[in-house]
Amino acid sequence: MDAGSPTVFIVDDDGAVRDSLALLVKSMSLRVETFESARAFLDQYDPARPGCLVLDIRMPLMSGLELQQVLAERGIAIPIIFITGHGDVSMAVHAMRAGAVDFVEKPFKDQDLLDRINQALALDRSRRTAADQLEANRARFDSLTPRELEVMRRIVQGQANKVIAVELGLSERTVEIHRAKVMSKTGAKSLAELVAIATRVDAP
Repeated sequence: MDAGSPTVFIVDDDGAVRDSLALLVKSMSLRVETFESARAFLDQYDPARPGCLVLDIRMPLMSGLELQQVLAERGIAIPIIFITGHGDVSMAVHAMRAGAVDFVEKPFKDQDLLDRINQALALDRSRRTAADQLEANRARFDSLTPRELEVMRRIVQGQANKVIAVELGLSERTVEIHRAKVMSKTGAKSLAELVAIATRVDAP
């Protein structure tokens, strides 16, 4: 597996559970790493690495819920699947409201957990693709000159080239050139697409 392969991170203070879950995940030819505590995971996890987190909800020192809160405070959006014991369902519901993607209650069927892991990995992949696209769009807007940015703002507001030319004291031909550069640099194929991209990146 290459460096970009997703990893299933398992955090559980029970060694037997960690080993069992690791074997299950490996049976699907997925990369897996295990941690005996929330702190151990935090100390080693790199948010740039794709994957998902399979997390025991009850652990000493730092619970799964507390780990979830720390990750949220750090702006880390790794998909979390909580493993809960009997009586923990209300806690799991709280975790879901706080952003967890799913929970499985012990005892669970292996396939149920694998299905949830695959869904979580798909979610992480789509989130990262969207984030990469947003970053690329921002970089394109950052490449606009101040004048191109001013023309772009007015284009997005629906102003015609003639109006833009009058308000900025430019020739209509100059506005057309700036408009063409804006479309080229942002990669927008139409006015609607330019508006959509500008909205997504919250262009000034």
